[in-house]
Amino acid sequence: MAKTPPPFAPFEWMIAWRYLRAKRAEGGVSVMTWISLLGVTLAVFALVATLAVRAGFRAEFVDTIVGANAHVTVYHTERLDEFGRSTRTLPDFEAMAERVAEVPGVVRVAPLVKGQVLATANRRNAGVEIFGMDGEDLKAIPRIVNPETSRGDLANYNDGIAIGSGVAMTLGVGLGDEIKLTSPDGVKTAFGVSARVKRYKVTYIFNAGRYDIDRTRIYMPFEEAQLYFNREGVADELEVIVEAPEIVESYSMPIAYAAGAGTLIWTWQDSSGAALQAIAMQDDALFILLAILVLIATMNITSGLIMLVKNKGGDIGILRTMGLTEGAILRVFLIVGASIGVIGTVLGVLLGVLFAMNIEGIYGLVDVITGSNRASLENQGFFFPPAEVRLPDLIKTVLLSLGLSFIVTIFPARRAARLNPVEALRYE
Repeated sequence: MAKTPPPFAPFEWMIAWRYLRAKRAEGGVSVMTWISLLGVTLAVFALVATLAVRAGFRAEFVDTIVGANAHVTVYHTERLDEFGRSTRTLPDFEAMAERVAEVPGVVRVAPLVKGQVLATANRRNAGVEIFGMDGEDLKAIPRIVNPETSRGDLANYNDGIAIGSGVAMTLGVGLGDEIKLTSPDGVKTAFGVSARVKRYKVTYIFNAGRYDIDRTRIYMPFEEAQLYFNREGVADELEVIVEAPEIVESYSMPIAYAAGAGTLIWTWQDSSGAALQAIAMQDDALFILLAILVLIATMNITSGLIMLVKNKGGDIGILRTMGLTEGAILRVFLIVGASIGVIGTVLGVLLGVLFAMNIEGIYGLVDVITGSNRASLENQGFFFPPAEVRLPDLIKTVLLSLGLSFIVTIFPARRAARLNPVEALRYE
């Protein structure tokens, strides 16, 4: 009794390979095969490249948030002070900071005094927000101490103030110039509270890369901010930096417990949750649209296989009379279609990864072709996002492309398997 060959036997792969590389003169569809392969490759490349750029944009966006702001902010609920006035300051901020600093995963805790004032220089005005912070704590903020974008020396921070590049541009000031700060909550007199006006020298200019920070923020030494805003002996809040800001929710409860009763927690995700959700929705929409593009590309495999089945009808009839089963014929054409999908997917992923790895060179090439200057465009507000290849995105892309390639191959493969050998050989 003859032994039945196992599925996907070597002869099935041999026949599939002959069909895959057959020329039109031999009854093949090599041109259609190349079109199908090119379509799948370009579709997968577009998907990988787009997801990489979107991931890079999201990483850059998150970095601008966590690179210049606290990961977690601790502040007090509203209460009445000893004079019966409503306040939210932290009277025991030093002890509270020590307790919070002992929470596992907390990297740094910085007391902070905040207030809004009017900045004036060169007959220009700007509404700004003062962040009163110790110099050592300020040096730990990555986006503020970036030597590539900042000017001045933080060693001189205690001799003046550090301002954002947008504030400097609005007021027309540089290093060594003076800025007048006016606060409505100022000096207490017998006739009430009068505005506090004081001049400070600019000792440092930073560029955090965010318009809302660079255009509105000024850092002032912590003790000076306490005096300026009448916060002697208290702080407005604690800025907390953690090891893993992407999972900041896991730190919230331990930090709140360490801070004590009457305190509230606010994370960077709470302040930017709407923007992050919008980015996630855009990513999902882009993935769906590009998945449709991959589906259209894989449909070329179906049309190519249908043409191949039609041209190879006589061969299929002969193979069936020689003893090949419907299953064997089915697997032959599945191998042909799946091979196009696999090769196209691999090439597309490789091209997409190479694109992401050389995104800076591609930006430079675009500058040469268009005759534009990237630096000048960035100064005008244009943003050139980096590209970041993420393994989950690659896995999703590969599974999508291979899955669609295998699915669209089933119909023409079944049609070939069910071809009646008598009808196939009638006109041969």
